[in-house]
Amino acid sequence: LVTMKASVITTFFGVFLTCTYAAKEATKKTKRAKLYIPQIDCDVKAGKIINPEFIAKCPPGCQDVKYRVYGTDIYASFSSVCGAAIHSGVIDNAGGKILVQKVAGHAGYRGSFSNGVRSLSLPRWRESFLVSEGKPRKGVTYPSTLEYTSSKSTALKPGNNCIDIPTGDTVRKVYQTSPVPTPTTQMATTTPTPTTTTTDPFTTTPKPPTTPATTRTTTDAAAAKPRPGLHRVRDTAFRGTSTSASNRNILQPNAGIQRQEPVAAFRRPAGSPAHLAMETDLWKPGLSLFDTGFASKEELNPKPLETTSQGNPSCRVDLSFLMDGSWSIGKRRFQLQKQFLSNVAHALGVGSAGPLMGIVQYGDDPSTEFNLKTYSNAKDLRNAIEKIPQKGGLSNVGKALSFVNKNFFLDANGNRGGAPNVVVVMVDGWPTDRVEEASRLARESGINIFFVTIEAAAENEKQNVIEPNFVDKAVCRTNGFYSLTVPSWFSLHKIVQPLVKRVCDTDRLVCSKTCLNSADIGFVIDGSSSVGTGNFRTVLQFVANISKEFEISDTDTRIGAIQYTYEQRLEFSFDKYSTKQDVLSAIKRISYWSGGTSTGAAISYASEQLFTKSKPNKRKIMILITDGRSYDDVRVPAMVAHQNGVIAYSIGVAWAAEDELEAIATDPDKEHSFFVDEFDHLHQFVNPLIQNICTEFNSQPRN
Repeated sequence: LVTMKASVITTFFGVFLTCTYAAKEATKKTKRAKLYIPQIDCDVKAGKIINPEFIAKCPPGCQDVKYRVYGTDIYASFSSVCGAAIHSGVIDNAGGKILVQKVAGHAGYRGSFSNGVRSLSLPRWRESFLVSEGKPRKGVTYPSTLEYTSSKSTALKPGNNCIDIPTGDTVRKVYQTSPVPTPTTQMATTTPTPTTTTTDPFTTTPKPPTTPATTRTTTDAAAAKPRPGLHRVRDTAFRGTSTSASNRNILQPNAGIQRQEPVAAFRRPAGSPAHLAMETDLWKPGLSLFDTGFASKEELNPKPLETTSQGNPSCRVDLSFLMDGSWSIGKRRFQLQKQFLSNVAHALGVGSAGPLMGIVQYGDDPSTEFNLKTYSNAKDLRNAIEKIPQKGGLSNVGKALSFVNKNFFLDANGNRGGAPNVVVVMVDGWPTDRVEEASRLARESGINIFFVTIEAAAENEKQNVIEPNFVDKAVCRTNGFYSLTVPSWFSLHKIVQPLVKRVCDTDRLVCSKTCLNSADIGFVIDGSSSVGTGNFRTVLQFVANISKEFEISDTDTRIGAIQYTYEQRLEFSFDKYSTKQDVLSAIKRISYWSGGTSTGAAISYASEQLFTKSKPNKRKIMILITDGRSYDDVRVPAMVAHQNGVIAYSIGVAWAAEDELEAIATDPDKEHSFFVDEFDHLHQFVNPLIQNICTEFNSQPRN
């Protein structure tokens, strides 16, 4: 009996252990799947990779100036992926695994120096990306090979380049299409996105709980520590017109000043979904073009408008006032500032066909009191101004300018596109942070910055100013038109009419012009026999890809085109088409001519038929594309064009002569001439060409 029991027990445990082992093995097989990580080169740009989210491995040695990076934290898509990863601190020069997520384009990218990499600034770009540690997000399947716009795939690298994905499914790439909501419209997205097990869209900004019935937004948390610095504070009691230095005290920030008035609750901007809208070029199969827009981060709940005024049609501007809410001005002067803004609103003649006005109040952090579309008549606007409470804090003007540049002038907030964007900064004394970099980025985005400085620093106070000459570093131009100095808050009413006259003088709002909306661009296209029909269509696609990056209208950038062989033909002039779609259609319709190559005669023809008809306030840009040596001299015609103010870019393909390309190009010719061995590689010059045009534009003197 004992032997029988032992045998039964032994059999039972044997079966139990066998089942347990089998279950563990089955769990191991289904629990994790392996994914090989594709390796990318240092010069690979995010825009060349179709996948909207992927994990890749960067090689060592990408910390090099030749791998260009644009932006900080969020990067323009023609940045080097690995260069951006080093700049952001995700990896170092030894390389490593990274996670890349595509997001929508931004209105501006700030350059900075970080982790040994100098990134550059950019006014705007159609697509962005984020870089983070190369760990998979839960529920997301990642591709083991990457899809490129040139139909290339990365080869799998042998070695320890795999990670474990915590899913029981077979590793595969699945795409889905779904509509993506925005704060104001439904925009359908056709971008393939990895299938996930969560319904929450990836957002770049966390959204904390909000307080109902609030109409203000803020950037950083209110608890952020203020920048160390000195700022003056005045007695909040009424002092008549006395503004002498003896009535001011120098105070360290957070020195025990208590807020005297209630401040309305405010909330962070909601993060925008990580989607990427795509459009397809219908006349060249397989080419994907990214949309230039992006979802608004600011969700406001303005009260319904009671009445609408047409306004003053001779002053059609989109205007943002940055009002100083710092404690330094006191309650009485804050009330005077509100009265001034109310008087300006009345004098402007606010209305839907005239000026629109919004207000951002700044202290430690900026917040939108109301945007451009909240009020469309002066009466409602003035009533709203009267109800604005004082924020308190320091005078962080730089932070406020950065906020306005990124968040205020959006279509969702009432920005009208054709109206100039104007910011008027009200500052008591001097800012408590630096304004130069934020102002530069705002100017490059087309914002005209005015400064109204009240009670500027006296001689014995100038040692407390953080950034000397901050007004000249901030305003659109340093010729005095964009700056007003008022000796006292009690005389502020005297500049209402002078300020209104200046902001309504749209002909002098020169910062509305950016590198993308202020040029006459003439394409001079080689149609000789050596090009061939197929390659000629590739050249036209290259011309279209450049053109579509500009803001095209009869008052913005205009496009013209010439084709040449032995002879020349004007395909269309600058004043022929005034919309982007019409220009792109006209480029598509250009027929291949065929013949010889007289490039010199073509340059002379372009000077006479295109650029003599250019508008005086436009930059004249010639982009010449050729595939061979010219039968005639190019040097003299090019020199004449340069002397007449034409900025010439030369692009050579195959048998083009490099000495001729350099003679055609504007100095420095190395930055204005390009050469490629095949027509199919022309696309790689689109981004460098546009970046060079913008860099030259933004480096113009501001006097």
